[in-house]
Amino acid sequence: MFRALLFDLDGTLLSYDTDAFLQKYMELLARRVSEFVDPSLFLRQLLRSTEAMVRNLDPSKTNKDVFMEDFFPGIGIPPEVLMPVFDDFYRKEFLSLKSLVRPVPLARPLVEQAVRSGLDVVIATNPVFPMVAIRERLRWGHLDDLSYRLVTSYEVMHYCKPNREYYEEVLSMIGRRPCECLMIGNDVDEDLAAGAAGIRTYLVTDCLRGKQDGGKRPDFCGTFQDLADFLKQVLGMPVVSGR
Repeated sequence: MFRALLFDLDGTLLSYDTDAFLQKYMELLARRVSEFVDPSLFLRQLLRSTEAMVRNLDPSKTNKDVFMEDFFPGIGIPPEVLMPVFDDFYRKEFLSLKSLVRPVPLARPLVEQAVRSGLDVVIATNPVFPMVAIRERLRWGHLDDLSYRLVTSYEVMHYCKPNREYYEEVLSMIGRRPCECLMIGNDVDEDLAAGAAGIRTYLVTDCLRGKQDGGKRPDFCGTFQDLADFLKQVLGMPVVSGR
């Protein structure tokens, strides 16, 4: 019996072209900081520092710590200059990205019912973004007002997907055993990595990323509607059908 549902966000609870979203996001952010740093240098360092977060396995440093230690020396500007600019960006320009995002119709009723049923619900998004950006994306999906057991942001997590340690940290933070959890996501590489921590996985195929031609195989697989039917069967969760 599952006691906790771990939901990926982008491409799972929200529907959009991830590559197009990230390209526009970086374009807007580079434009916002252009008075302080050359946009080309900024974007190169942003990608390098994001990769540093993904590679990091030091449990003493949050993802935010790793990013800041790598990013600001790389562009030669102190954080006290740019951090207020980043904060302002997420309050203003970031909101324009909503036009690229579509809520998944079944996501709200399914997640809401899971919360009402007493399950631990985790927004297990890759924690390379600050909480303000994750909360805003949840708002775009009409999911921001629900009570989650955990939302994995770069301020609180010490590891990223697809590292096994990310999933082990989630288990530790919510106090659950792997056998009690189901990871639900659309990314073959990032979300099926939960299997390495002993967590069963459900691959949502509506906005599938990656190919199942490697060693990773989901325990369950189907569309979001199939997921709703599966949870109704396994957990007795009544969910509004999209059919």
